[in-house]
Amino acid sequence: MTAFAQPSPLLEARDLTKLYGNVQALDSASFTVGEGITGLLGPNGAGKSTAIRIFLGLTDATSGSALVMGADARNPEARVRLGYMPEHDCLPPNQSAANFLTHMAEVSGIPPSRSRALAADTLRHVGLFEERYRPIGGYSTGMKQRVKLAQALVHDPVLILLDEPTAGLDPTGRTDMLNLIRRIAREFGISVVLSTHLMQDVERTCDNIVLLDLGRVKESADVKTLTQETEFIFVEVANNRDQFMAELATRNIQHDLESSAISIPDVDGPKFDAIRDSLVASEARLVRMGPRQRALIDLFRT
Repeated sequence: MTAFAQPSPLLEARDLTKLYGNVQALDSASFTVGEGITGLLGPNGAGKSTAIRIFLGLTDATSGSALVMGADARNPEARVRLGYMPEHDCLPPNQSAANFLTHMAEVSGIPPSRSRALAADTLRHVGLFEERYRPIGGYSTGMKQRVKLAQALVHDPVLILLDEPTAGLDPTGRTDMLNLIRRIAREFGISVVLSTHLMQDVERTCDNIVLLDLGRVKESADVKTLTQETEFIFVEVANNRDQFMAELATRNIQHDLESSAISIPDVDGPKFDAIRDSLVASEARLVRMGPRQRALIDLFRT
């Protein structure tokens, strides 16, 4: 088996295009994935699952190239470094989680005795050790999602690709899954691609983001940069909001109403004084005032 160096990035798409008949799933998409947790974010039909399938070698690109740790994604030896958690239900209902994970480890070329030990350890890490001998068909949705995550991890990959890992989970189960993903990345050093249409999952979990829309890359950066504080100030008052806004207008302070708060751009020292004077003049009771943090939803609005 040829040894592969571990370059950076772990994944690289170069002008990746994929056509399904007349439907264009990817349109000259170029992006990279490095270490840590990367969110592959976009609405349904954005091309996220198609990109994952190309990196896994499950389908070929129409044009462009996909690299896995510097090697062509079509090379089977490159893919042994990857783990994959599919979105759809793919678990054998009559098998126990222990037997299923042992089999998946053996498929990866791990000896049977070692596979059994790895299966038990991995199920312990995802919180299913006590349930490992029960048939999977009797598991809850959250437990099945954990089994799918475990089979992506059992062969000790460098990078795991998770396709909608919180699908079908209630709020508590969703939080638990995201916490588990963060723990896997930080305690075990396994990098993660989290493919999802849920912006909150990316904001809470990911270090970096690749935003896809209609098969094109709209943004690629680290999450902190994209959600950093802006030069806008949010002001929320408990009463007399219209009077407060009128006072701002008389002082030539540009402002907009966003939900229940008033957004004021480019605030400096004199503007702070004008905001204070407007509050006093309108007799509005201040609830909060602080910098506005950009949210990922702003990227979709843009």
